[in-house]
Amino acid sequence: MSREYVLKPYHAEINLQIDYARELNPQQLAAVTAPPGPALVIAGAGSGKTRTLTYRVAYLLEQGIPADRILLLTFTNKAAGEMMRRVSDLLGHELRSLWGGTFHSIGARILRLHADQLGYQRDFTILDRDDAQDLIKACMADAEIDKKDKHFPKPAVLNEIFSLTANTHKTTGELVDGQFSYFSQFAAQIADLAKRYTARKRTTNAMDFDDLLALWLKLLQDNVEVREHYQRRFQFILVDEYQDTNKLQSDLIDLLAARHHNVTVVGDDAQSIYAWRGANFANILEFPKRYPGAKVFKIETNYRSTPEILSVANAAIAANVNQFAKELAPARKSGVKPALIACQDAGQQAAFIAQRALELRDEGVSLNNVAVLYRSHFHALELQLELTRQQIPFSITSGIRFFEQAHIKDATAFLKLVANPRDEISFKRLVQLLPGIAAKSADKLFHIFQSRSRGDETLTEIGNRKSEIGNQSEPPHVGSYKIATALQACSKSVPKKAAVAWSQFTATISQLEDETVRKSAARMLRLVMDAGYDDYLKETYANYERRLEELQQLAEFAFQFGSVEEFLTQLALLTNVEAEDGNATKDDAEKLKLSTIHQAKGLEFDAVFVIMLCDGMFPSTRSMESNEGEEEERRLFYVAITRAKNELYLTYPLIRAGYGSTGMDAMQSPSRFLAEIPKELLNEWNLR
Repeated sequence: MSREYVLKPYHAEINLQIDYARELNPQQLAAVTAPPGPALVIAGAGSGKTRTLTYRVAYLLEQGIPADRILLLTFTNKAAGEMMRRVSDLLGHELRSLWGGTFHSIGARILRLHADQLGYQRDFTILDRDDAQDLIKACMADAEIDKKDKHFPKPAVLNEIFSLTANTHKTTGELVDGQFSYFSQFAAQIADLAKRYTARKRTTNAMDFDDLLALWLKLLQDNVEVREHYQRRFQFILVDEYQDTNKLQSDLIDLLAARHHNVTVVGDDAQSIYAWRGANFANILEFPKRYPGAKVFKIETNYRSTPEILSVANAAIAANVNQFAKELAPARKSGVKPALIACQDAGQQAAFIAQRALELRDEGVSLNNVAVLYRSHFHALELQLELTRQQIPFSITSGIRFFEQAHIKDATAFLKLVANPRDEISFKRLVQLLPGIAAKSADKLFHIFQSRSRGDETLTEIGNRKSEIGNQSEPPHVGSYKIATALQACSKSVPKKAAVAWSQFTATISQLEDETVRKSAARMLRLVMDAGYDDYLKETYANYERRLEELQQLAEFAFQFGSVEEFLTQLALLTNVEAEDGNATKDDAEKLKLSTIHQAKGLEFDAVFVIMLCDGMFPSTRSMESNEGEEEERRLFYVAITRAKNELYLTYPLIRAGYGSTGMDAMQSPSRFLAEIPKELLNEWNLR
């Protein structure tokens, strides 16, 4: 039986001689020196959360708790490394016996020791995402899923469904009904594939990323001896970023802590912004209910931002009903008031940001310390154009760059092919979206396509003639080119399984060639979505709705361009700038930072611009359909504000020029979140 320890301040095994009262503020000190028992530490933005956790570990060690009886759980490898480094620095040496790391790394460590209890060998393979999808593909073959059914979800989507079922403790049926209702007719087949996938993993002695948690929990639930061993071992459990835990992770924590109840969770309910990927906001909100008698500590002193920025942040989050009330208090001296800027349109908003960014640089603020934050990728399209025009260097930290995303490249490939029938890359990209056509077939079809002619004029000559007239203000009568005719002539060489899809593809190109459509990039993009690409998104991507929304916004963005060629030229310029940035090194010159708010969480900047603060954009239209959704959007707004150290600019356009189904100007309503901030807290600028 494992030896159990209690706090023994007069018999400490490690004497660090840390003056905690001097090193910590009173709120941090209270949390760090808390007696045994459950504790919830609400650590506000910029309040020293990591410092508090680090000193809590040191305090436990100084009180006589052996390092191997402490479990420290974090979310990312970077956070885990930083936490362990700080603990080592504080101790003056490495502490190898401390159990610290991500949920998944700790799960893997325990499963390596006890895999045989679950019917696995200890040398099991951990599948990455691509490996998992390959295994799911094999299960689909075993189940004889009809590959001709283009509406059935692809392996990547199935993998996301299986992942969410594991992390939310829902059945595949419940998840399909709730989040993937457009696959409801396949619910029984998806459930069958889930069983096959689970069995296949066991047969091949493999676990995927989600199994590292799901099977860890199953191990503890099903094996009394193993469960009691780890409940005794982990006398003190500390959890970072608790507001981001999902149901599976909270169940693991609760089960491990069931013996001693010495669990300290640290987080900020006001920064819970990941419901879309399975995070359960109720975990942190209901912690005191699950642990009666739990002590709640609030750390509200903010060391990052000026008092003026914090006043806006406090006001911005105040309207949320479901929260632990707190008030960020400044540790810094007074600064300038945040600015609220009303712009005529998105172009003026972009011009203002570009100008102010250059002014900040002249004032001694590096562009590396200036960030433009937004709700969604497409909110920064006009800004990217303006920065490119003014040759202001920028980097994009929002994951894959907007124009490099597969669905954006797919949709624009239709336009490129119609604009230039010699475009081999676009042709091959599009035909490989069709079933049964791979690289070799695509190459063969392209050569056949190019060899076909319309009368005495080949498609190559058509392409040459298009290049010659591409600079004209009005496009020529493109209907006469009949690219679709050449595609139709290729049909005999198309694989049988792609015959129906090829016919649809030909019909789509024919419609895109119509003169009334061809003169407008926006109309062409809308037609692409209506002609079946919407269905392709559903079956191919788990985040189908977001991708569709981005394509819809791209179509509206395209209204401002006079011709398809102009639109494609601007996209090429932006893509090339982004590609160059993608090859950047740390030694490159300073660059303005563009980022989604989700990607910027945990970061800080001297100056921050939060843009597109219009109802329907921020908050998003979908989020306004429920109180829960709107409150999460308000938390996202709060996260954006609290990234700013010295200067904050909140901007919105009054008009989206050339937007909407008719291409007419659309009036915008300022974000409802702005109305919740008292006017006296902001400097209002009107650029109209």
